[in-house]
Amino acid sequence: MSATIKQIEVFPIAVPLKSPFKTALRTVTTAESLLVRLTDSDGVSGLGEAAPTGPITGDTSASIRYAIENVIGPKLKGLSLANPEQLKTTIEGALVGNHSPKAALNIALNDLLAKHYGVSLTEWLGGFRQQVKTDYTVSVGTAAEMVKHATQLIDEGFTTLKVKVGSQSPFEDLKQVRAIRQAVGPDINLRLDANQGWQKKQAAKMINQMQTEGLNIELVEQPVPADDFEGMAYVTAHTETPIMADESIFSVKDALRLLNMSGCDIINLKLMKAGGIDNALKINTLAEAYGVPCMVGSMIESQVSVTAAAAMAAAKQNIVYYDLDAAMMFKDQPTQGGITHDGPLITLPTGPGLGITFQNSK
Repeated sequence: MSATIKQIEVFPIAVPLKSPFKTALRTVTTAESLLVRLTDSDGVSGLGEAAPTGPITGDTSASIRYAIENVIGPKLKGLSLANPEQLKTTIEGALVGNHSPKAALNIALNDLLAKHYGVSLTEWLGGFRQQVKTDYTVSVGTAAEMVKHATQLIDEGFTTLKVKVGSQSPFEDLKQVRAIRQAVGPDINLRLDANQGWQKKQAAKMINQMQTEGLNIELVEQPVPADDFEGMAYVTAHTETPIMADESIFSVKDALRLLNMSGCDIINLKLMKAGGIDNALKINTLAEAYGVPCMVGSMIESQVSVTAAAAMAAAKQNIVYYDLDAAMMFKDQPTQGGITHDGPLITLPTGPGLGITFQNSK
């Protein structure tokens, strides 16, 4: 393959959400993101996306754009697609941190490579399955608001709900989870995401109380602060409900440290945390070696990076949980193509690459 990286473009987007997205960390009404397009000397383009999520990744729209246009991008131009490893390590090694701009470029590069080989991104990454079934998130709100949202989602065909907790007292969280379980019945899977909102002893007490009451919680995501690895291990050891690490794991080193502590039962892979597809797959491989399954989730991202995340999720056997509802929250999409939805069922595009087209509106 003689093509080289010729052009790198960044396109800011802002799309209103259908309704506000509220967690213990933030409230979002408009999704702001940046699309990235890599074009090679043959005129073939790959798309990526970087979602600024300051409270989690530390990346802002301005820092993402600067990193791509002034730091990483110039190092990529002129490099050959015949050496993908060089391209990927150039992205990774260009600067410390800055996971989201790295993710956007890594996604775009994998899209571009898959297109050159004439296969879908799912096939390019492993091709284990062609469909996955996502949950849908019930945002933080009053008990009545959360119950209403939960029942609406069930009417739309969703059978697994992720309930946001951790923004108020644990007692109030418990009351809301009780109300939702009573409203949805025993057959709906409920997952909880505390977004670091609890402390280790109260988390263990809360989770065990839910089990005693028969609330049948499938898993609890990131119950304690991200840097409290000992707290994650404590909660995992003192509960029977599976505990999932999210914000605690940005890198393979983070994953290795937590896995060696028996600090989680499941790992949530997100492209914006890991710095792209390749790093997320390294974490998945490590988790699989430890007998730990993975989930794939996302920040508030459009069809571009959610399709990339879904392709990665579908590609690997060890990824068995899916939290890929983010693009469904958008009123409109800035692109055409990508994954399709039938309620919770997500079907991956047949390609090539992401199967997405983007027309610059500048």
